[in-house]
This record gives sequence, C-alpha cells and structure tokens, in this order.
Amino acid sequence: MAQTTPFKPIALVVEDDELQREMVALLLEECDMGVIQCESAESACEVLDKLGPSLSMLYTDVNLSGSMTGVELAHVAARDYPNIHLVVTSGKALPKELPHDALFMQKPWLTLDLLREAERSQVAH
Repeated sequence: MAQTTPFKPIALVVEDDELQREMVALLLEECDMGVIQCESAESACEVLDKLGPSLSMLYTDVNLSGSMTGVELAHVAARDYPNIHLVVTSGKALPKELPHDALFMQKPWLTLDLLREAERSQVAH
C-alpha cells in the first residue's frame, strides 16, 4: 500500500531585514508550516512562478530590496494565485491600496496575530 505524506502548508516570507525574516520564518515553522524566504519581490516572483499554486500564505514587508514593493508583489500574487492568504506589513502607513482580502499588519505586530493569520491560511487553502 502506498504511503502518503500529509499536506504541509507553505508560506513565502519576503522581508529584506534578515533578522525579521528569520523571526517570522521561525514563528511560521512553529505552526508546522514549510517556509521559503526571500529578501526581494523579484526573487519572490520566481518562487511564485514555480510554486504559486502550492503556497498557502504570502507574508511581505512593504519596503523591500529591489525595484518592486511588497504591495506590488501582493497584487501579483492575488491576481495569479487568488487562493493565497496575503499578509502585508510595514512600520509606516500603507502607501497604496492592497488587493481585496489582503491583510495589513502594522509593525510592531503581536506574535499571536501572525500565528492567527498562519492558521487562517491553512484553513483557507
């Protein structure tokens, strides 16, 4: 009889601050999620192109290294992968409108709030 592996949700974490990216990844891994980390929206787009349908959650900061912002990345992800749970974060006010159903989390956010969003992404996917 073939053995199946249970579904493990995958989060894409896009943050140019390495310490913050590592912290978010660690929190999401504690929620039993697989995590892929990127520091730019451009590298995140490459991951979306390859794994988009299998991603449960995209967590992105607004300001990233490279020419594309996290808000622009969220719009790309929402357009191409409407089932992905989007969380956009920044320490500043949101510069542009987010896609429908995307959540904005003002920094500093509470750990429990991120864990709650991780859980929501697993239910929605």
